[in-house]
Amino acid sequence: MGVDKSVAFIGLGVMGYPMAGHLSQMGHSVTVFNRTTAVAERWVAQHGGAMASTPGDAAKGADFIFCCVGNDDDLRSVTVGADGAFAGMGEGSVFVDHTTASAGVARELAEIGADGGIGVLDAPVSGGQAGAENGALTVMVGGEEVIFHQAQPLIDCFSKSVRLMGPAGAGQLTKMVNQICIAGLVQSLSEGIQFAENAGLDAAAVIDVISKGAAQSWQMENRFETMIAGEFEHGFAVDWMRKDLAICLEEARRNGSQLPVAALVDQFYADVQEMGGNRWDTSSLIARLRHKS
Repeated sequence: MGVDKSVAFIGLGVMGYPMAGHLSQMGHSVTVFNRTTAVAERWVAQHGGAMASTPGDAAKGADFIFCCVGNDDDLRSVTVGADGAFAGMGEGSVFVDHTTASAGVARELAEIGADGGIGVLDAPVSGGQAGAENGALTVMVGGEEVIFHQAQPLIDCFSKSVRLMGPAGAGQLTKMVNQICIAGLVQSLSEGIQFAENAGLDAAAVIDVISKGAAQSWQMENRFETMIAGEFEHGFAVDWMRKDLAICLEEARRNGSQLPVAALVDQFYADVQEMGGNRWDTSSLIARLRHKS
């Protein structure tokens, strides 16, 4: 695939803004849309390209339309709503959605897209804001294999790992597994650090040692210092994590899975929200333990 593709990017939040930037830096012609116009103007000033007044206008003439918005309702609004992207997309174009949303809406959009000759991939990401800025995201994709291979070279612009997980919805289901695993890890890490502190140990030294063994995790490697320092004004917000866990718990009820730990940690995050930590990083679970001790 050549580098001169016409691309639209809808949603310039903390993830979408740098992801769209990587596409531009790799030589693609990018038109952006964002609900807050000033953000789109800033992106164009920084990266070039163009901005559109609606998702539909952004999608007109684009080969690939990327999207990263807040939730199912936001996603429907920018795709099939008035002035949505699907209305502006031509037959044979591809819509790649990086929103963390439900598997149901992914299947819904894939079906609507197929009826209009549009390829649709659900492609949620993991790696957080740092991963987006560094072009090192992990992308888990649901959709048809032929459409995936069309889009993969562009997704590679901001990722270190991309994999087709199955049909429409499989990307979102995989992201749910990701969030379920993270929830338990962060709580366990919080408990471990608090235990070390209460036992009179040097918590940083403890983590330095055990991170070389079986307890190692991304959260341990990348969050232990700020957790010990009580710094949480960064990373993946508690509000977003609770939205994701709500999707996981709803899907678990549908498929018969038991998620007792994820459900419990979701309530712990509710406690963090009550402490005013809505925008704190997910590692702020340790603040709840300190608050209660």
